[in-house]
Amino acid sequence: MTISLELILLISSILFFISMVVGKAGHKFGIPVLLLFLGVGMLFGQDGFGLEFHNIQTAQIIGTVALSIILFSGGLDTKFLEIRPIIIPGVVLATGGVVLTALFTGVFVWVLSSALIPSLGIGLLTAFLLAATTSSTDSASVFGILRSRGTVLKNNLRPLLELESGSNDPMAYMLTITLITIIGAGGVNFWQVSLMVIIQLIVGALAGYYLGKLSVFLINRIRLDNGSLYPILLFTFGMFIFSLTYFLKGNGYLAIYIAGLVIGNSKFVHKRTSMRFMDGLAWMSQILLFLTLGLLVNPHELLSTNVLIPGLIISFFIIIVARPLTVYLCLIPFKKISNRDKAFISWVGLRGAVPIIFAILTLAAGVPHARWIFNIVFIITLVSLIVQGTFLNFVGSWLKLSHQPVSYRSLEDFDVEFSEDIKSAMTEIVITEDAILHGKNLMEMPLPDKTLAVMVKRGERYFVPTGQTELFVGDKLLVISDDEQALKDTYRSMGISEFSYHKNN
Repeated sequence: MTISLELILLISSILFFISMVVGKAGHKFGIPVLLLFLGVGMLFGQDGFGLEFHNIQTAQIIGTVALSIILFSGGLDTKFLEIRPIIIPGVVLATGGVVLTALFTGVFVWVLSSALIPSLGIGLLTAFLLAATTSSTDSASVFGILRSRGTVLKNNLRPLLELESGSNDPMAYMLTITLITIIGAGGVNFWQVSLMVIIQLIVGALAGYYLGKLSVFLINRIRLDNGSLYPILLFTFGMFIFSLTYFLKGNGYLAIYIAGLVIGNSKFVHKRTSMRFMDGLAWMSQILLFLTLGLLVNPHELLSTNVLIPGLIISFFIIIVARPLTVYLCLIPFKKISNRDKAFISWVGLRGAVPIIFAILTLAAGVPHARWIFNIVFIITLVSLIVQGTFLNFVGSWLKLSHQPVSYRSLEDFDVEFSEDIKSAMTEIVITEDAILHGKNLMEMPLPDKTLAVMVKRGERYFVPTGQTELFVGDKLLVISDDEQALKDTYRSMGISEFSYHKNN
C-alpha cells in the first residue's frame, strides 16, 4: 500500500499537535514531557491505533539528525563562564563515567541473563553491547527536564550535568560501534580499536573548535539582505560541521556540541534570533525523535517474560548501583564536590532517546539478539524517565540542592528583545486601582530610580508615555529596569503583591 505525502503530513501534524498539548498538561503535573511524547508515539503505533512503522533505516536517520540538532542547541545555550569551574569533573564523568557504567552494567547483565534466561544464550560481548548503549546520560532528557522546569541548582550542578550529558554521547557511541564491529567480525585488534577511539575524540574536538570559530567569522562577514536567513545559516553551519567531521574520521556528535559551545559563547549578528530559532528546532527534534521511537516499539514485546523482568531489574540496577558507584568513583579526586552533590548527580543519570538510537544501530547492523537489546533498552528508558525524571525536583529539594525560582512570564503584549550583552529586566504592569492611588499621571507613579516606563498599551493602541501621560485602569505598561531587585521594588511600591516578569540576561 502506497501512502501519499499529504497523508503523511496530515498524520505528522496531528501527532505533533497532540504531543505539544499533552506535553503542556504533563508539565503542569510534573510529568517529564519527553515521556509523554514517547507515550503518544506508542499510543498511535502498531499496538495502539495501528499506525505501522518498521523502517529501521529511516528511524536511524531521524535519530542521527535530531540528536545532532539537540546537541548543537545544547552547546549554544551553555555558557563558558558556567562550565569553566567544572570542566575537569564533567569531562571525567563524560569519559571514564561511561566506561565504568558500561563495565558494571555489562557484567551484571551477563550474570543476570545466565541466571534468568539461559536459553537465550546472551554472551559476554552481547551483554557489554547492551550496557554500552545505555552507558551515557541522555542530553535531550537532561536539557529538556532541567530547562523546561526552570530548576535552580546550587554548587554549579546544572552546568556540570549539562556538560556531562552533552559530551558523553561520543564515548558511548564509540563503545557501541566498537562492540558491534567486534561481534560482527568475530574479533578486532585491541590496539587498533583504541587508536580509532583516540583519533575520533581528537579529530572531533579539534574540528568542533576550529570549525565553530570559522562559522562565527563567516556569519559576521556575510552580509545577507534578509535578516531572517541568519538562523538558517547557523543551522547550515551546524550540519556542515557534523557531516564534515564524519568524513574526517572524527566523532560528529562531539564536534557539533563543541562547535555549539564556541559559537554560543561568541558574538555574531542576529544572535538572539538565531538562538531562539535553534531552541525551537531542538524542541521540534525532540518531539519528532520520541514520536518516532514510540512508533517503532511494539508494546506487546515489552511484556514478554524474557524482556520485562530482566529489563526492570537492569533498570533499577543502573539507577541504584551502577550510576551511583560510577559517580562516586569518578569524583573521588574532587574534594569540593560534596556527598549530597554526588547523590544528586547520581540521580540525574537520565536515560532517554540516545540509548534507543544506539540500540537502533544494533538492529541496523543485524547483531544477534538485537531486538532483545532494543526492547530492554526501551524499558530502561521508560523506567528512567518515570522514576528519575518525575522525582528530579523532589530529590533536589530533599537534598537541599534546588529550588524553584519566581515564575518568569514572557512579554505578551510587547514583543521586545535586547541583545544578551545588555543586562536588564523587563516586565508588563497592568494598571490597577491600587496602582493609581498616588495619582493618575505617570510622573506621580512611585517608580524606583533604576526603573523606566517606556511604552503604554491602551486597547489596541501603543504609544510612548511622557511624565504627564494619564494612566487608566487596564492600561499595560512596559517597564525596563537595571536589575531584578528594582522590578520587585516597583511592584511593591505600586501595591502589586504578585509579580511576574521577564528577565533579560
